Amino acid sequence: MTASSVSLPAAAAAAPVPEATHRPRGSTHGTFWWIRLVLAVVISAVMLFPFYWMLQTAFSTRDALYAPGLHLFPTELTLENFSEPFRRYPVGTWFRNSLMIAVVTTAITVVVNLLAGFAFAKLRFRGRSALFLVLLSTMMIPVQAIMVPQFRLIAQAGLYGNVWAVILPTAAAAFGIFLARQFFLAIPDELLEAARVDGAGRWRTFVSIVLPLSKPLIATLILLSFMNVWNDFAWPLIVFFGNEQSFTLPIGLVTDFRGQYSANYGAIMALSLVMVAPMVILFVLFQRYFVQGLARTGIR
Repeated sequence: MTASSVSLPAAAAAAPVPEATHRPRGSTHGTFWWIRLVLAVVISAVMLFPFYWMLQTAFSTRDALYAPGLHLFPTELTLENFSEPFRRYPVGTWFRNSLMIAVVTTAITVVVNLLAGFAFAKLRFRGRSALFLVLLSTMMIPVQAIMVPQFRLIAQAGLYGNVWAVILPTAAAAFGIFLARQFFLAIPDELLEAARVDGAGRWRTFVSIVLPLSKPLIATLILLSFMNVWNDFAWPLIVFFGNEQSFTLPIGLVTDFRGQYSANYGAIMALSLVMVAPMVILFVLFQRYFVQGLARTGIR
């Protein structure tokens, strides 16, 4: 053993203690962690408070709602706000109309978006890029700007007052096609070429190879399309104006539960909870796929 090898441990022992440099880092990291946690809790509380207020109002009696002062917690609980609207108004019919329109529109929209997105991503045809740019440009047009020509088109087709007047205009969403195209671009071309070499045609390749890989995309399209149609108010109001039996839930909620000088806030909040329930159930069912779908399309 040489003298130099013996002196190294002694020099290392005499070196400055590294703990003095690590402690401040650990302390700073812990401080930032607590700051982020507190901010997350505060922001979550602010975002959840409207939902809590809706819940509290829906289960409170009318006297408790109009009592003076601010009450953060319900003093008297009741289910009257849920049962009264069903007795006085055709809420069940409105709910059925909303559900039927949302389900049929979502099914058509998902199929159209998948096929169009696959064509823009994987098929080669003349004018593909120009056509896709035109499609993207339609996303910049405000919905209010196309309502008049859309109404004239529906009226000339004889669909005014019909449920298809609500379903067909939203059957092909530009954003959904864009989302599908971005997702399909990530699928390797070699995989589709291998299917063609094995004798599969385009339709067989799409159904047997592409669709099984597209569960996150399909879940994302279902959620976005269903939410868009379920909450739509302006266009169904134009199409079904004056026909209460054809109303959807948002139309009935706004037009029949708001008087000129007063409003039944308890019933409004109770029906709002009924409206939110399908969206919450759908999101819980598809949450995992929804996050994957947005992540794989590069949209955060």
